[in-house]
Amino acid sequence: MQDKKQDSIAKIKELTEGIDFCMLTTMDGGYLRSRPMSTQQFEFDGDLWFLTSDNTHKMEEIAKDDRVNVAYSQPDENKYVSISGRGELSRNQEKIDEFWNPAMQAWFPEGKDDPHLCLLKVSVEQAEYWDAPSSKIVQLVGFVKALATGQEADYGENEKITLK
Repeated sequence: MQDKKQDSIAKIKELTEGIDFCMLTTMDGGYLRSRPMSTQQFEFDGDLWFLTSDNTHKMEEIAKDDRVNVAYSQPDENKYVSISGRGELSRNQEKIDEFWNPAMQAWFPEGKDDPHLCLLKVSVEQAEYWDAPSSKIVQLVGFVKALATGQEADYGENEKITLK
């Protein structure tokens, strides 16, 4: 079981590596709300980390319902990943120090000592990915072939994986 979990972690790391921005979705009174977030660069171990402020709508929403989804896409590489898990506020100063960079000063003028600076930790439970490494020409040929033969087009690799 541990090997399968480690394989799943490695696959998610491989698919999300190099993709800076994602869409974080939270629940807001029964409605879904998404916003762009920048993932902190780190060695993925089953948790995603985001520097954020504790006085935002997303943190209020997560306090009420901790279920979140994080969606990554890299259209040029035909890679798409949908990650679901549980979000929580963290004030782990060691992690804040690890992820801090000077550009964050624009959002947190008081720097790492800003009283609202915190981390959003997403404990990943499941993920689904679509990975079609073929070029656009190969995909187009596959699409035309599928139309001509009546068979379903090959969209590449698609799999659901569970970390829990």
